[in-house]
Amino acid sequence: MKVHDVMTKDPVSVTPGATIREAAQIMKRDKIGIVPVIDASESKRLVGIVTDRDIAIRIVADGRDGATRVSEVMSTSRLATCTPDDDLDDAMEAMASEQVRRIPIVDAHGSLVGIVSQADIVRKADDGKAERTVEEISRPSGKHAQ
Repeated sequence: MKVHDVMTKDPVSVTPGATIREAAQIMKRDKIGIVPVIDASESKRLVGIVTDRDIAIRIVADGRDGATRVSEVMSTSRLATCTPDDDLDDAMEAMASEQVRRIPIVDAHGSLVGIVSQADIVRKADDGKAERTVEEISRPSGKHAQ
């Protein structure tokens, strides 16, 4: 099975200049925990992601305002991505090794074309690999593993 068989196509996104409030409102409206960040051009090139955890840790916990720009809190380094033509097994491996519940899908130019969540995999994969992937993603790490 390929990534394009399970991915959500054309996910909602924001630009770095959007406010955290706008990103949070999208998360609330669409019941999602991640919003990909794309450049402001027509290319839709993925430049980062902002998660509900980013908002909780980098905005709320630090007493910052919802008018803070996404560019100030988005994750930009080591973004795990896949392409639509990757095998779903490769996407599951990437999600497990990075311990992420969602992975952006980009084309050959780095443009955002989709997103895959662990729920997408569990719903559509037909073997025990999906369950093992969820276990690996959810494996305690860092301070909580002790």
